[in-house]
Amino acid sequence: MRASFPKGKQKKFINKILSKISVREVAKLCHLSERTIRDWRREKFLANLDTIRKLCKKTNLKFPSNFELRNDYWYTASGSSAGGIAVFKKYGIIGGDPEYRKRRWHEWWKREGRYQKHPIIGITKPIKKPRFSKELAEFIGIMLGDGCISKYQVSITLCNKDEENYSKFIKKLIRKLFCVPVTVLEREKYSTIDLVVSRINLVRFCIEKLGLKRGNKIKQQIDIPKWIKNNRSYSIACTRGLIDTDGSIFNHRYCINGKLYSYRKLDFTSRSRPLRLSLFIILKREGIKARLAGLYDVRIESQEDMRKYFKIFNSHNPKHLIRYRK
Repeated sequence: MRASFPKGKQKKFINKILSKISVREVAKLCHLSERTIRDWRREKFLANLDTIRKLCKKTNLKFPSNFELRNDYWYTASGSSAGGIAVFKKYGIIGGDPEYRKRRWHEWWKREGRYQKHPIIGITKPIKKPRFSKELAEFIGIMLGDGCISKYQVSITLCNKDEENYSKFIKKLIRKLFCVPVTVLEREKYSTIDLVVSRINLVRFCIEKLGLKRGNKIKQQIDIPKWIKNNRSYSIACTRGLIDTDGSIFNHRYCINGKLYSYRKLDFTSRSRPLRLSLFIILKREGIKARLAGLYDVRIESQEDMRKYFKIFNSHNPKHLIRYRK
């Protein structure tokens, strides 16, 4: 509640208070700013009733009785009425016809608005555009494996159970290549980690310069870009990114004459035929005997070829290294 004193009486009361304690002490006691106390003295605002009680108790002054009680929103009706009158005097109408305003706005937009430069609309944030390199080729392999390009974003989705450390490697790689922030989203419901970059310029660069495609990778039958396939070191780096994301290492166990055998195999799965063939050719070019298994797999099976793969291509995904060395 507020205390509404007759004109001049609130100022007189506040001056009595300030003759006993300072403005700073009053402000501290009431948990208000010093400016508010001075505004009370100038009678700009009504004083708070609870505050008046505190001040009287602190200074041993008699509680005043020459005021009326008002609630916090006592001025709403008179204030809105005064505002309406002021608007009517200035414009001759209150509110106006919304359909007329909308029609006039569309006329303005078609005539000149759409041709004007806007301080926000149409401005895209810059990115670093790196030259072709092994690191960039590995990023392409990661995108071909677990990446996705939409209209405004580049994203990579990993399994959050055993690829948390690999997600940190990818985040660092993206920031180094393009100098952009990477948002990390952990989706417990789907057990995934999403690495997302919201940059239109990065989307354009990936499509126009790097040879990636926006939308469904399988429908478009994606393939490794030519600038990578024509360079040995780029091909190795890109393959590493592909296997680290869409590849798996598993134990193959079998029994012959009662004796149990077990050794590691590497399997890469993709429903894109051009991508599988390109990977198969790269592995063969490096002297690794891989085979096209089933409809969607490229597989390395012998222990010798597994050793060759990790010697030539290696892995940046700790999950694969742990499974291979177990």
